[in-house]
Amino acid sequence: MALGGGTFTVQNKELPGAYINFVSAASANAALSDRGIATMPLELDWGKENEVFEVTNEDFQKNSLEIFGYEYSHEKLKGLRDLFLNARILYAYRLNSGGEKASNTFAEAVCGGTRSNDLKIIVQQNVDNEKLFDVKTLLGAVEVDEQTVESAEELKDNSFVKWKRDAVLELTAGMPLEGGSNGEVNGAAHQAYLDKIESYTYNVMGAAVADEVTKGLYTAFCKRLRDEMGIKFQLVLYRCAADYYGVISVKNRALGESHNEAALVYWVTGAEAGCEVNRSNQNRIYNGSFMPETNYTQTELKAAVKSGEFVFHKVGQEIRVLDDINTMVTVSEVQGDVFKDNQTVRVMDQIANDIAVLFNTKYLGVVPNDNAGRISLWSDIVKHHEQLREIRAIENFSDEDVTVSEGNSKKSVVVTDLVTVVNAMGKLYMTVTVQ
Repeated sequence: MALGGGTFTVQNKELPGAYINFVSAASANAALSDRGIATMPLELDWGKENEVFEVTNEDFQKNSLEIFGYEYSHEKLKGLRDLFLNARILYAYRLNSGGEKASNTFAEAVCGGTRSNDLKIIVQQNVDNEKLFDVKTLLGAVEVDEQTVESAEELKDNSFVKWKRDAVLELTAGMPLEGGSNGEVNGAAHQAYLDKIESYTYNVMGAAVADEVTKGLYTAFCKRLRDEMGIKFQLVLYRCAADYYGVISVKNRALGESHNEAALVYWVTGAEAGCEVNRSNQNRIYNGSFMPETNYTQTELKAAVKSGEFVFHKVGQEIRVLDDINTMVTVSEVQGDVFKDNQTVRVMDQIANDIAVLFNTKYLGVVPNDNAGRISLWSDIVKHHEQLREIRAIENFSDEDVTVSEGNSKKSVVVTDLVTVVNAMGKLYMTVTVQ
């Protein structure tokens, strides 16, 4: 990352950038940025390898066959369907790269993976011209390409196969591609993903992993980027007691044998990424494709909340989110109980990301650090916070809560900022007097 960022204790930073602290009390404009951006590493049977690729909600619905190798409704895409119930954009990465590409006499698959074995080539004689061939590419039972040519040299590669142009076209009712395999998923694959995703901007990262070593890798990554580099996002993991407000731990196991027990991470990742800054996921109905294990007693649910676990519970016939919390359990005078709530973190991250973008694009190296320049920065921060107040994300805010002054050097400015986060109603205490 070219610019500095993160938290500070004293004004001793060497790199130019925005350094922002959040503590408890004892786009180059002041607009609020959109949410709904998630990232996840995925185990796939088909798809791009060794790169982060962007998938929008619309792309997923319309082009899932080309992107992931399966139609939208396929069992293999249950997790991604859950994620895109709420997410707008996914920065995806295929963990199991390096597998073999299936092939036959006529073509080789574009991507490696077991799904490439479901490709099939049909060569038929054209009904209007016996010198021409109709060459069809099928993925499973779906025809994904058809070309009419005289020889293989004329064939144009499609999204699924690359043609062997020296092949001799012969009539065939269906010749399958063979030899495709998935690559291996290991620690190096996860690290490669983290190295590549570091330069991207997103609201929430999810990793549907169950082993403790890999969860530790992701937790350390989240802490480093949040605290040292100023890249603000939350991380969703399965049963990870991180004791850190940047990490959300999903308690419930996804029942069934056909998928990873950590599969509920998909829905939670999408729900947290898509949740607006002035909203909470507390009491939200789970409307995904998996069956969460919800056989918990009241005592167990209380213990889960106390332990910082994000848990689903059953309310009648519905499955709902008990509380929208993160894994933070240890509080201090600097960071109190309010930091346990994910809505608080969303507001914090919104402020940090928006003001950092504002400063780094509009002010850094451009605006003089004089009284007029600092007043301009103050005005933009106030305007930003007033939008948060208007949508009821913060309350009791006035322009006097923001001050901008010159720092210890001629190039530095110091901002003090007081905000009171509004949280959604969570408890009702009611006294009814009956006469």
